[in-house]
Amino acid sequence: MDANLEAQLRELLDKQAIYELVMAYANAADRHDHAKMRALYHEDAIDDHGHFAKGPAMEFIDKLPDIQKAMAILHHNVTTVNLKMDGEQAEGEVYILAFHQAQAPDGHLYDVLIGGRYFDKYQKRDGVWKFSHRAIVADWAYPADPTAVRLDHPFLSGAYIGKPGPVDPSYGFYSLFKRGER
Repeated sequence: MDANLEAQLRELLDKQAIYELVMAYANAADRHDHAKMRALYHEDAIDDHGHFAKGPAMEFIDKLPDIQKAMAILHHNVTTVNLKMDGEQAEGEVYILAFHQAQAPDGHLYDVLIGGRYFDKYQKRDGVWKFSHRAIVADWAYPADPTAVRLDHPFLSGAYIGKPGPVDPSYGFYSLFKRGER
């Protein structure tokens, strides 16, 4: 195989590994899978999630159970992924639509749909791509208070209903996707 083609294939495989990392993050966030989330970041990584946390990613992940406690629904949708590679370092601008249904202190539910981006830096260490720095960027938000979600709508009759945590129906359906694993 010629060296140019080999370099192109290596870059393509690296981009695919980063893409899978980005998708694994969305799954870990939505399923409240903190062990899986931890596996996606290098130990010395930084995470900037606005008022929730700015600093070491592991400290952010330690706070996630409390942050997510009020979240009845989390649903991250990755849309556009722009990646730039430089050897064993890469950067990404990842567009997202993130839906949040949260419980207010008085118990009522409200919704916030956020359109935004992640500014990512990735590093490949010991052959594995992980986040070295992730920052959330909000481009817009669409709130609904009270919630507009209707899980009892006739279109959903008989469908699996997603839930945060280990009770999500995906864990009973799949044998290859396992909680806590990348």
